[in-house]
Amino acid sequence: MSKRNRIVIDLNQPPSRATVKRASDRRSRSARRILALIGIIIVVVLLGVAAGGYFWWQHFKAQPAYTLALLVDAAQSNDNQGVDRILDYDKISETFVSDVRARVTGSSSVLNGLTAGQLDQTVAGITPKLKETLREVLPGEIRRVSEPAKGKPFIFVALAASYFANIQQEGAAATVDLKFKDEQIQLTMQPANDTWRIISIKDDRLTNIVVDAAKKGLSQRGSQLQDQIIDRLRSLQTPSPSP
Repeated sequence: MSKRNRIVIDLNQPPSRATVKRASDRRSRSARRILALIGIIIVVVLLGVAAGGYFWWQHFKAQPAYTLALLVDAAQSNDNQGVDRILDYDKISETFVSDVRARVTGSSSVLNGLTAGQLDQTVAGITPKLKETLREVLPGEIRRVSEPAKGKPFIFVALAASYFANIQQEGAAATVDLKFKDEQIQLTMQPANDTWRIISIKDDRLTNIVVDAAKKGLSQRGSQLQDQIIDRLRSLQTPSPSP
């Protein structure tokens, strides 16, 4: 009777190098697949975020807040041409004179012996030179009001615009209310091509200067009063430094 051959495996014997290498290769391939999958997910997420940010920014550029940021940036950079592209001086001067006329004629039907019609005519006399004067004065006024944004990156100014200004958009018009110290400033904006333009500025500081000068100088000739008002507005071109 023949003896059976028995195979004895020594469990205490360490695995061979080939076995260890195969196991290591399997773990390495598995780790590479996991890392590749994670890398693909990260790339997809980053592309999604970049695409979302791009489309959001393009949408934001069509909003009034972006135009306000452009105006502040141009004013703080002394780029008057950039300011001119945003301010519609023809419409601004018209609404400015209307606001001044309403305040002067509304204060009294008769002032310094003049009728309301004469007051109206006197205030209207500042119109011929007002557009050019506003073109000189407004960039400095914008720099003064937007001084907190001086030196800030444009992206910061753009994103912060809606927080520092109350912007109400209704259809093809937007109203912007600003409060600077004790002053109330209101802007009216309308879309133009791929941006917005400012068509009205109600600035209590500028309006009060014209109204006060008009009331004090009603007895003067129209040209004299006009020159006096223009000179007072031009004196504001260089804002006083902040304390």
